[in-house]
Amino acid sequence: MKTILSFLMIAASLCTVAQVKTPAPSPAGSASTVVGLTDVKIDYSRPRVKGRKIFGEGDGFLQPFGKIWRAGANDGTFVSFSDDVTVEGIKVPAGKYLLYAWPGATEWTLSLYKDLTLGGNTEQYDKTKEAANFKVKSEKLTEKVEMLTYNITDLSDDSKTAKIQLAWENTSVKFSIGVDFDAKVMASIEASTKVNPGNYAAAANYYLATGKDLNKALEWMDLAIAGNPNAFWNIHTKAKIQKAMGDKKGAIATAQQSLDKAKSNKDGDFGYVKLNEELIKSLK
Repeated sequence: MKTILSFLMIAASLCTVAQVKTPAPSPAGSASTVVGLTDVKIDYSRPRVKGRKIFGEGDGFLQPFGKIWRAGANDGTFVSFSDDVTVEGIKVPAGKYLLYAWPGATEWTLSLYKDLTLGGNTEQYDKTKEAANFKVKSEKLTEKVEMLTYNITDLSDDSKTAKIQLAWENTSVKFSIGVDFDAKVMASIEASTKVNPGNYAAAANYYLATGKDLNKALEWMDLAIAGNPNAFWNIHTKAKIQKAMGDKKGAIATAQQSLDKAKSNKDGDFGYVKLNEELIKSLK
């Protein structure tokens, strides 16, 4: 009897462990990037069109206009932000959210939902649990997208904004996200320059790029140059700071100093000969 029981227990154990795996009809997908200093990520399942009509008016479509959709398959679509952001101008705290959508002919309603357990149970949707609710325009695509695809795109030159795009069948929908990294950078400058004076150059560059206190930027760049007098790239930045301050004479003299050091550098000028020549020309 004990032998039979032992055999049954072993067989049950093997059945539990040995599971047959097959490809998922709607495989998992993800998209992520860093916007400014904020990690933005989308985790979702990717259904296929498979010859169906996806978005349209009436019950003949998989996702009829005006009806709530989990914006993906299986447990839905999750959007996460490592810092506080704005979504279509709405302040959204750092965290992870479910994305829901109400498709329309030319305009969609989208929401970020705080209760991650809801998943595809859209009939239990509770508006009091929304982190954001907003409308965006939809666009028609010229090429068919067979599998639902999310992208993080349109990252601005100043790294302060980007867009999350949903594309499926012949429809594209984008919504904007905005980040604020200035407070993080300022805190980092204060902490890092105390530990490593070499960070003064990075701090000065940031102040110049963002139009902050140029006198402070010049002070920091002088400290960086004092630590490495042959760093002609830092001397060039000092000249740009002087130009921004309206000190043309000082900027020309500093740019000439950077030019001379760049020309004499045995490892090459890294393009700073031309940069300095252009800077000097712009000041005359």
